[in-house]
Amino acid sequence: MASSIQARSYDSTPSLNVAFLGLGVMGYPMAGHLAQAGHAVTVYNRTAQKAQSWCEEFASSKAPRHAATPREAAAGADIVFCCVGNDDDLRSVVLGADGALAGMKPGAIFVDHTTASANVARELYAAARAQGLHFIDAPVSGGQAGAVNGQLTVMCGGDEAVFNSVKPVAMAFSRAFTLLGSSGAGQLAKMVNQICIAGVVQGLSEAIAFGMNAGLDMPQVLDVVSKGAAQSWQMENRGKTMVEGKFDFGFAVDWMRKDLGLVLDEAKRNGSRLPLTALVDQFYADVQQSGGNRWDTSSLITRLGKKA
Repeated sequence: MASSIQARSYDSTPSLNVAFLGLGVMGYPMAGHLAQAGHAVTVYNRTAQKAQSWCEEFASSKAPRHAATPREAAAGADIVFCCVGNDDDLRSVVLGADGALAGMKPGAIFVDHTTASANVARELYAAARAQGLHFIDAPVSGGQAGAVNGQLTVMCGGDEAVFNSVKPVAMAFSRAFTLLGSSGAGQLAKMVNQICIAGVVQGLSEAIAFGMNAGLDMPQVLDVVSKGAAQSWQMENRGKTMVEGKFDFGFAVDWMRKDLGLVLDEAKRNGSRLPLTALVDQFYADVQQSGGNRWDTSSLITRLGKKA
């Protein structure tokens, strides 16, 4: 069976007992890197078969286990990592009788990689502290490829001493793991990231559509333009597939709309004016209406069509 992660070198760190909750397209390889880095990993996933498959793949690492509940997975863990879908999913695995907080030992740390609201990050930080536990909000950027390669950029909010304890472990799947402020700051920074991406993808979509309508050799044009001031990650990694009309991979439009919803809600709270972001959010709604819910975000170009 092909490996779900790309081999990489890991810094030498003491082996810890860790848990990982949520084995989706991001969590599955992130947990894999933790196992390959030498940590004893217990995993939990709502679909138990996924957790069993993960344990089979990483059976050669330090006794991987799967648990029936988040509470069971968190029992005895020094750090509990998590990557689920949204605020409600996050609360469901953290709180309640079967939630992770109910099983964590005193002083243990919960690290949440879900892209969620800053409010839920602060809520769960307070809930953890009330039980003698710690919470770091740590959303990621880099997509599935970054998770597979162990090269994610992680934006964190929380207490500095706790962050410093987590960082050496989390570097197993990270290229950068940075504290940006108190609880909620990681989620707010991820919103900045998504605002930037929304504008860049819309601009790139318009540029490619314009060039194609003008009869240019767009792969060649993108190769040239990417060597100048217009260069971006999106151009380097999505330009070619946008020209080819390939979108059945990557970061889904449904996920982007969820993220932009968080952004626009937060903007209302802090008084920010985000006209372009709001417009692009509606453009993504158009893509959903055309059946592109699971297409990559670069599918924004499909709205522009071709000249008659």
